[in-house]
Amino acid sequence: MRNDKENLIVKLTFEFVLHIIEFSETLESYRKYVISNQLLKSGTSIGANVREAQNAESKNDFIHKLKIAAKEADETEYFLLLCQFSKTYPFDQSLIDKLIVIIKVLSKIIATAKE
Repeated sequence: MRNDKENLIVKLTFEFVLHIIEFSETLESYRKYVISNQLLKSGTSIGANVREAQNAESKNDFIHKLKIAAKEADETEYFLLLCQFSKTYPFDQSLIDKLIVIIKVLSKIIATAKE
């Protein structure tokens, strides 16, 4: 059953995804299509999996979906780091900062759910 109360991780990931969409559009304006598409896929998947976890069928299903979100967050971080360290790509530090918070919250939720 879905709980519609405000949920920190749902809120954080939704706001992050909106920022990722904007950054992906920036990358496209620089004709950096491959990284833009990869970043868009992995970045939006974080929020989608967190949202899906809210309707999990069991505790194990909940944990599994959040673990997928965490893996997508790691992948997203990789693409953002590529942008950061490439001389020809734009970069937005606030995306990394937000992602670090999301990764920490996901890790805490997963650890707590496993107890």
